[in-house]
Amino acid sequence: MSQPYPRTAVSPSAPSSTYRLQLRPEFPFAAAEAAVPYLASLGVSHLHLSPVLEAVPGSAHGYDVTDHSAVRAELGGEPGLRALAAAARGHGLGLVLDIVPNHMAVPSPLRLNRPLWEVLREGPRSPYARWFDIDWEAGGGQVLLPVLPGPPGPGAFTVDRDGGVLRHGELEFPLREGTAGLARAELLAAQWYRPAWWREARTGLNYRRFFTISDLIGVRVEDPEVFAATHAKVLELVRDGVAEGLRIDHVDGLADPEGYLRRLRTAVGGDCWVVVEKILARQERLPPGWPVAGTTGYDALHRVDGVFTDPAGAPELTRRYQEFTGTPDWEQTARACAREVLTGDLAAELAALERAAGPELAAGVRELLIAYPVYRPYPGEPELDPQALAEAAAPAGPGAVAGVRDLVLRDPAFAARFAQTSAALRAKSLEDRAFYRHAPLLSATEVGGDPGQPAVSPAEFHAYCAALDRDWPGSGTVLSTHDTKRSADVRARISALSQAPEVMGRPLGADPQLAWVARQTGLGLGEVPERAERLVQALLKGVREAALHTSWTDQDPAYEASVAGYAPDDPELPAELAAAARANLLGMALLHLAMPGVPEVYQGAETEYRALVDPDNRRPARFPREDLARLDAGAAPQGQAQEKLALTAALLRLRRDRPELFTGYAPLAAGGPAAEHCLAFARPAGLVAAATRLSYRLAGAGGWRDTALALPPGRWTALLDRGASYEGEVRLAELLSARPVAVLLREGGPGDE
Repeated sequence: MSQPYPRTAVSPSAPSSTYRLQLRPEFPFAAAEAAVPYLASLGVSHLHLSPVLEAVPGSAHGYDVTDHSAVRAELGGEPGLRALAAAARGHGLGLVLDIVPNHMAVPSPLRLNRPLWEVLREGPRSPYARWFDIDWEAGGGQVLLPVLPGPPGPGAFTVDRDGGVLRHGELEFPLREGTAGLARAELLAAQWYRPAWWREARTGLNYRRFFTISDLIGVRVEDPEVFAATHAKVLELVRDGVAEGLRIDHVDGLADPEGYLRRLRTAVGGDCWVVVEKILARQERLPPGWPVAGTTGYDALHRVDGVFTDPAGAPELTRRYQEFTGTPDWEQTARACAREVLTGDLAAELAALERAAGPELAAGVRELLIAYPVYRPYPGEPELDPQALAEAAAPAGPGAVAGVRDLVLRDPAFAARFAQTSAALRAKSLEDRAFYRHAPLLSATEVGGDPGQPAVSPAEFHAYCAALDRDWPGSGTVLSTHDTKRSADVRARISALSQAPEVMGRPLGADPQLAWVARQTGLGLGEVPERAERLVQALLKGVREAALHTSWTDQDPAYEASVAGYAPDDPELPAELAAAARANLLGMALLHLAMPGVPEVYQGAETEYRALVDPDNRRPARFPREDLARLDAGAAPQGQAQEKLALTAALLRLRRDRPELFTGYAPLAAGGPAAEHCLAFARPAGLVAAATRLSYRLAGAGGWRDTALALPPGRWTALLDRGASYEGEVRLAELLSARPVAVLLREGGPGDE
């Protein structure tokens, strides 16, 4: 395999770890600054901030950018950001910024997005017209603006000649020069846009958008002038040392990801740590030529989750689920959802591709998009995926598929739009539909996951880690993010069910699918503050995304009113499974923090953090300052929340203070009757990590018995149990007697006392 962009230009500046903060008006830069001393004491090296540029007023996430030239005033503006950077530097921390190159908001009021406002006023002659992917011909010379609450009736629009605007209620649109005096019908026809009912977006939209969200319009950063204009402020912040790293949101949405990343790398230099939000399928690999440190880490999440999923119990759970609900298998569900989304939600995007390909190739376009097994092909690839070509040829005909293949190879513009549509289709049909319909084991339905084959063997985990250490040692790794449907702590509880499928039973309710989902979600969330409200909100979002009985655009009020009745009252797992959930929770945290890559801790997830899908997982952060202070004062951890905090802080500090320990990777194999229940590896410079997997099954088989782990040469001290040391072969019943995980350091290494 060819080497990625010169690794020396990418890896040396990688953080030891990052800590994600979700900024919002209720948690601005000043609040983040107040948390700096605690976060420095926790051991992280960098704070990872959600988007900081100007966004729609009140936005709780910041991905709806309105102005690339300014830092968001609601968060404290540029002075607040620079003050945060200075405070972080004073405590030895750097900042990583989350940037959004793919799209901007179509805000209300529209004039907040000045480039878009000017395009709507001046049309294709506007100097800003090159910013956006607008198909003027498809719209008859107008941009469809699906922003009206209903079909516009007679007298719906008024003209403000002095202000130069067209009004519909509180909405304002810019008037094309010289049209204010025209009769109403003539005036509307003369504009460079057509205000329309929001439902028209599905079939009539003629601009590229983010997924199916019409109030996020795609930006053409492949254009050098657009890149320069939209990145000037971010590049200034990097040059000034305010930011030391960048997270690139939704890189798959770009026309030419590699070209964009090369331009960005040239602009920021070799010392800036850059990772991309790129969703990789199980067997997919990041393109080796990309000049980045790696991904944001969903590929790691899938492996860590999967190795704690029972490979025998998961299929049994699926069998019980299908018998109970009558739903099809994963492959059928995924394919059906892809067809629904492509021909429904993305009908406008499909129609644009079919027009470009011609009627004789239209079926080939449709079937190849549905069959494509990863998020998108990349420009410059010599072939489309052979499997996808074969699967698409059956319904579309080999001639149509071959024609689309040739078109992709010889027409860069078509290839880019095909790839962008493919990415949107995968995201919407898998993440936002199929993952909500196929629910045997909800812990497997995370971005980058494989619900049809959720378990990951220790051998596969070790192979992944070895490749990560070899090829992308600076890649990000995550367990919980602002986009995970369930936090790692919730997934740890749910995945325990794969070891005891019988615990699911037959949940009660007229809708078996919803009853199953509600029971698993309730068991995963457990007893938490505001449990009932949070659970119902997540279930309601789930049934709308699944679109089986109700949806975001066609809501069934009667069905939705019944959802609350499915929320289970009993929040607790059986005691034996609760112990397995603890083993999963601590084991997942250990692997994440000790494996290759740059681990990211989501806000609050250094301790027990149970959260469901957004907006539940984007609530203001709560930091366990007092608990950490007590642990640092010598108190023993009380409960698994403090156990997780002690483990997390110890490993984060070790990563910060002794980075040499986290290089290289070597699997360690246990021997004995329960060897399969131990997952262990060494970082050759002097660290060993060992975790218990499938602990419920382990207990049922009689425990560790004589199972032992052969340690690498040397004498080893337990990180969490001062005074305990080991050499040679150690019995796991002894090593893991206090907790289901262990971290050992070789004695005599640098910094040992």
